[in-house]
Amino acid sequence: MLKSVYNWIDERLDITPMWRDVADHEVPEHVNPAHHFSAFVYCFGGLTFFITVIQILSGMFLTMYYVDDIVNAYKSVDYLQHKVAFGVIVRGMHHWGASLVIVMMFLHTLRVFFTGSYKAPREMNWIVGMLIFFVMLGLGFTGYLLPWDNKAYFATQVGIQIAASVPILGQYIETFLQGGEIVGAQTLTRFFALHVFFLPGALLALLGGHFFMIRKQGISGPL
Repeated sequence: MLKSVYNWIDERLDITPMWRDVADHEVPEHVNPAHHFSAFVYCFGGLTFFITVIQILSGMFLTMYYVDDIVNAYKSVDYLQHKVAFGVIVRGMHHWGASLVIVMMFLHTLRVFFTGSYKAPREMNWIVGMLIFFVMLGLGFTGYLLPWDNKAYFATQVGIQIAASVPILGQYIETFLQGGEIVGAQTLTRFFALHVFFLPGALLALLGGHFFMIRKQGISGPL
């Protein structure tokens, strides 16, 4: 049945050559952990992407129950945590994954730096990678407020005050993030929109460019 569906689609879109181009792509010898234990560090990028996919999927599930207003935000998270089947597991995956993905991105960035993989002709990919890093930090910051408990509220206040201390642009950044004079309903709605729509859109666009350049330029040589 599945083969018939695949053949039907393939006849119209000719997807087999595209799939073969991806599946038959050989991994260089120096990045194959089966042959070199030190090559394991080259897996940090793939592991980061794997955790990012988990974050996206778990986040999609969480948005089915989350209510982004100051009256019901905490109640919706509490309901998800204690009443929804496997809700505590999915939220736990999203919560701890948010920290783990930052750690893996940091390790991946260190590997790229110490192996000199940022040098010509891969400078643009290094810049895109750093932009991905900042977007990930933004996702972590905006997502922290969403449970709307005391820890999230006051931690966000501190974060916004730090952003407000930036010379010249600080006041504008504070207004953009806070959406008003205090951290309140407008802040929560704004953070939710940034966390669910704007930043993920930027992340997917940057990841697409990152993978395109990796495929175009190839994996960097051994140290």
